[in-house]
Amino acid sequence: MRMRKKHDLPQKVCLHCGLPFTWRKKWEKVWDEVKYCSDRCRNGRQRSGGTP
Repeated sequence: MRMRKKHDLPQKVCLHCGLPFTWRKKWEKVWDEVKYCSDRCRNGRQRSGGTP
């Protein structure tokens, strides 16, 4: 497999923070299921709006 440049990697937008993030090797087999850019955003979806 040829190496890809970072700007050639697929991108998605995080459902929690709305920022774009790029494909990572650890997401290779589950890329279609990835919705959040980080664990912080994934955990933040549970705490929407409540007291800080």
